[in-house]
Formats: sequence, C-alpha cells, structure tokens
Amino acid sequence: MTDAAALAATLRLPTKAMIGGRATESATGQTFATINPATGVELAQVAAGSAEDIDRAVTAARRAFDGPWSKTSPADRKLLMQRFATLIEANATELATLESLEGGKPITDTAGIDVPDTAATLRWHAEAADKINDQLTPTGGGVVSMVVREPIGVVGAVLPWNFPLMMAAWKLGPILATGNTCVLKPAEQTSMTTLRLAELATEAGIPDGVINVVPGDGPSAGEPLGRHPDVDAIACTGSTETGRRFLHYAAESNLKRVLLECGGKNPFVVFADADDLDSVAEHMVTSIYWNGGQNCSSNSRLIVHGSIKDELMALVAEKTKEWVVGDPLDPATRIGAMIEAEHLDKVLGNIAAGREDGANCVLGGNRVRADSGGFFVEPTIFDGVAPGSRLATDEVFGPVLAVMTFDQPEDAIRLANDTDYGLAASVFTADLRTAHLAARTIKAGTITVNTYGEGDATTPFGGFGLSGFGGRDKSLHAHDQYTELKTIWIDLS
Repeated sequence: MTDAAALAATLRLPTKAMIGGRATESATGQTFATINPATGVELAQVAAGSAEDIDRAVTAARRAFDGPWSKTSPADRKLLMQRFATLIEANATELATLESLEGGKPITDTAGIDVPDTAATLRWHAEAADKINDQLTPTGGGVVSMVVREPIGVVGAVLPWNFPLMMAAWKLGPILATGNTCVLKPAEQTSMTTLRLAELATEAGIPDGVINVVPGDGPSAGEPLGRHPDVDAIACTGSTETGRRFLHYAAESNLKRVLLECGGKNPFVVFADADDLDSVAEHMVTSIYWNGGQNCSSNSRLIVHGSIKDELMALVAEKTKEWVVGDPLDPATRIGAMIEAEHLDKVLGNIAAGREDGANCVLGGNRVRADSGGFFVEPTIFDGVAPGSRLATDEVFGPVLAVMTFDQPEDAIRLANDTDYGLAASVFTADLRTAHLAARTIKAGTITVNTYGEGDATTPFGGFGLSGFGGRDKSLHAHDQYTELKTIWIDLS
C-alpha cells in the first residue's frame, strides 16, 4: 500500500464549489474549516455555499437536463458513466487518502472498500441504463397503450459524512443512468472527495451542469436546496431529524419527491442453536466496530439466548482486541476517529447514560488518544442493558454495543422490534424455520441470516419507520424512484 501519510502531505485539496463544470468560490466569498478528525487540526477552508450558490447550481442542472443529458441515449450515458468509473479507479489512491484524511476513516477501509465500491456502483448502474424497457399494456384492437419512464429532472442529493464516496455513488448511479441531473450537497465535515468526484466527472466527458456540488451547512445550503422550486426530487441520507426537515421543505415548496434513508438501531439476534459461535462473534464485532460504529446499518443491539451468552461474549471480547484504535493513515488501524468533537461528546454522553441507567460496562467506555488532538473512542460493550433504556433505544453511532438476553424465541423478536427504527437486522440460527420466521417478523428493510451485511448492488437498501421511506438506494428499484411514469394512450381508430 502507498504510504498514505506521505501522500497526504502532498495532496491538492479541492475546496471550491463545482457548478456548471467549473470550480468556483461561493457567491458570498465565505468559507468554513474542514477538520482532520484524527488531529483536530484544520485541513483547509472550503467554499461555504448559500442560497445563491444553490440557485446557480440548480440553474446549471436544469440547463444540462433540458439540453444534452436527458436527450443522450441510454447507451451513450452508459459509456460516459463507465469512463467516469475508470477515472475513479485511476485516482483511487488519492481519493482513498483524501477520504481517510477528512473523514477519520482507516485507510484500509477507504482503499479496500469505499473507493472500489464507488466505482463498481457506478458501473453497475451504467450497465442497467440501456437494459430497462418501457411497456406496452394489453388492450383491445385499435389502441396502442404505452407506459414509459421519463427522468424526473433535477435531483438534489444530500450526503452523509460517514461514507461520502459510497453514498455519492449510491445516489449518482441511478440518477445519471435514468437521465437526470443533480446538485449534491455533501456533509460539511466531508466535502472534498465529493468535489473531486465532480472534477473527475467533467474529465470523463459528462456534460457541464450534470453533476454540481455545493458544500455548506444545513441552513445555508441544505434548506435552500430542499425548498428550491426547480428541484424535482430530494434524496437524503442522514439523521432522522434531517429527514423530517426535508419533508417539511417539500411540503412548504413544490411537493418535490422526497427519498429518505435515515438512522437505525439494529438488532443482532443469536438463537441458542446458532452454528459456530466463533463466526458469529466475528460478524458481531465487524458490525459494531466497522467505521467506528458510525454506520446506520451497524448492529448496535446484541440480543442473545441466555444459554450461550457467556461463551459468545468471551469470544466477542477476545476479537475486540483485534480492532486497534489509531491513526487512520496507519494500515494497522481498524478503528479511526469519530468525525468531530461534537459527535465525540455525543458518543461519550451515551456511554455515560448507559452507566446512569444501570447497565454494566464490561469493556472500554473511554476516550483514548486524547494527546493526538483527535476524537477517538475505544470499543465499548455494555451488558445487562434494559429494554427501553437509552442504550437500547437511542442511535449512538459509535463503537458501543448494548447486550440483552432472552429465553424464548418470541422474546427475541419482541426485543428486536422494540424500536422506532427499522433499517436492518441480523439473525443467527441453524434452524431454517426459525430463520424464515424471524426474517419475516422482524420489522426492517434488510434482514441478513447467519451473516452481517447490506446485500450487494442488486438488492434495495432502506428502512421502515424512523429509518426513512419514499425509496431505496441500490438495485433496479432505485432507477424507478428517479423517473416519472407516463401513460400514452393512442386511439388508432
């Protein structure tokens, strides 16, 4: 692996908004600091977008939509998207280092998962662009009845800070493949890889204005995007609180389509007959510690049968030792920094709440590496977490596991569904009937059996309840949500 620390010292940091294919300062000239979470030190000043910048970006997106892009054949869009993916691969080391530097993510994750998945996602959706057909409906003689898909228009995409590149691709893939243009609003904590993506899109030959990026905070850039009357749809990955705001913005403006993927408080249910507890423990620690637990699909609630709890917990504790907290640019690191000081305080506050509510902190529970200036939390496990307590109900979004036990299978399902969220769940059992019943009765958008994960590009991802609604990321279903269905009824008589 390239020396990421050495490369980081020489990187060109993209800091200007990308509007109409051009890098530009914000209309106000204002900037905001982007911070390295591993050191607490400022990396750069990024253009702070405003309502005027959003309006310029939407205008550019509308011009591109009305001009070349929506009229480009699906086959030609596919070729441009494939060229875009190739450029991402060619610049993979730069993108991985930039993502690690700004997001506090381990370089092994950004280089081994995030960047490859970004390119692969764009390729998958590109391949689908010219393979989804419109329909003829069965009618009587003398009539031709067609149901056609048309691109919805200008899409605003609001991205989270935990997976900036991957979530940009999850949005861009179906948005571009179906002939739409977009305005991306990255999280203010992690703007630079999104800006670099827009540069690469221009280099790939994607027409100016098809992809625009306006950095900025929620009130200054996010709200104007959500309220803009010439935006046809908003796709937002973020907190439930943020999702509620975009529903309000749509209701109070032009009733634009709103697609939300929000938080999760996901259960990891282990029945007494689960095979190979060593493997179960491996999936458990991956789920809760990957990306420092800053993952909406992290299984932060372990619900385990009492008869195997002690054995499983011993294995989880042993495997936790392998999850080294350290400098994100060091290949030996498996848990990087929390994204910012405010989020560090939130995670530590949830740990304090667990102790106050009577749960037993059996591992971790502290801030570490404070002398680095960064925002690090050690892996933490609470046992004896009471249903209804804060650790059982609140999304911590950190490397903090809440453990609960059950005796009867119905109690496991009840505990799993004891949440207002419904994004994901994992079930471990050797019994096929138990697996099917649990997968059917747990209320979540993605259920994995005897594994932890989110499926692949072919499977939709999204949730129930406070985890969002209105659409799904990934799969061919994501294409439908960025199109309008039109009926064309032709009387030939």
